[in-house]
Amino acid sequence: MHPKDISILDFTYDLPEEKIAVHPLQQRDHSKLLIYKDGNISTNVYSSIDQYLPAGSLLVFNNTKVIKARILFTKPTGAVIEIFLLEPYGTDYTKTLTATASCQWKCLIGGASKWKEKELLMKLEESELRASLVEKLTDAYVVEFNWNNNISFAEIVEQAGNIPLPPYIKRKVDEADKDRYQTIYAAHDGSVAAPTAGLHFTETVFEKLAAKNIRRSFVTLHVGAGTFKPVKAEKMAAHEMHAEWIDVSITTIQEIIAKLDDTIVAVGTTSLRTIETLYWMGVKALLQPASTQLDIKQWDAYELLAPGQNITSKEALEALIAWLQKNELTQLFTQTQILIAPGYQFRIAKAIVTNFHQPQSTLLLLVAAAIGNNWREIYNYALENDFRFLSYGDGSLLFIE
Repeated sequence: MHPKDISILDFTYDLPEEKIAVHPLQQRDHSKLLIYKDGNISTNVYSSIDQYLPAGSLLVFNNTKVIKARILFTKPTGAVIEIFLLEPYGTDYTKTLTATASCQWKCLIGGASKWKEKELLMKLEESELRASLVEKLTDAYVVEFNWNNNISFAEIVEQAGNIPLPPYIKRKVDEADKDRYQTIYAAHDGSVAAPTAGLHFTETVFEKLAAKNIRRSFVTLHVGAGTFKPVKAEKMAAHEMHAEWIDVSITTIQEIIAKLDDTIVAVGTTSLRTIETLYWMGVKALLQPASTQLDIKQWDAYELLAPGQNITSKEALEALIAWLQKNELTQLFTQTQILIAPGYQFRIAKAIVTNFHQPQSTLLLLVAAAIGNNWREIYNYALENDFRFLSYGDGSLLFIE
């Protein structure tokens, strides 16, 4: 069956409110870990994850950094207008976050009907931030920000914004969230949601992995608010998958090639989507050598190759490197809209570390693609054994079947 024909109603389960983790555990690596391999389920904690990974494995992490994407403007009347930064508009993250006078962002706006003024104003410690509406898009707005004192927009966001906790965490942001809703290896500003599988990793865990010669590699996928976008269509054919920016170096692609015969583990759905996207970009580089852009669309993974046609992972990744070199690039910076759902054939990853996801979500479809209908058994087990769900919850190590 083509994933277009999947009914999202087949991927639901009852998630009681009390199972949703509202706060993180005191220690990151004390979160519970469900291990699924060869049809068997076992339980431990993240601090022992090294015990379940073969020596010589490669773990791929997403080193994006969450920005304080919720900016609250208070009008003289006392009314509050929330501007939620989604992604830069018309340029890339680096240029936008290093801008020192003005920039434009695609945004969600809470209380948009109250926004009658030409500009909203916020006084900061070192600057004045002004916001003006530029354009209404189908599902968002374009907002222009202007400020003075020649400081970067990254600094403006740090001063003016708030941590964008997911909508299902129904409480105010507290001091602990500034640290805990961020991985310890976060490096590149851009996400409006954390790559939550990585929240459980600590330096102690990394030391244990290194002792088994388990290597780490990093990709960057800036997680958008679309990760929480519910599937409202009856069939997946009518659902538009959100697109997200990825940034991967040639060095990382070479590291992945060197480990193709070992166990490559994606830490998080974002890392998984990124490394699987690399394969399909390599396929495009082979099939469309004159292409100047290798972004991946929603259904490319199911339609690029003809029935019976096969391109190995190594062939695809080597073609991607050749394409980058031909275009005098050392970094791959583009968008992926890849939808991984039942019927998908994994090309790079052999396992995934991931949290427990919402019913009827594309993230749950990804889990089902990895382990088939056994996702139900795993989620029932987690519910019956007091696992904590969603972003601040516990997680799992799933070996792909």
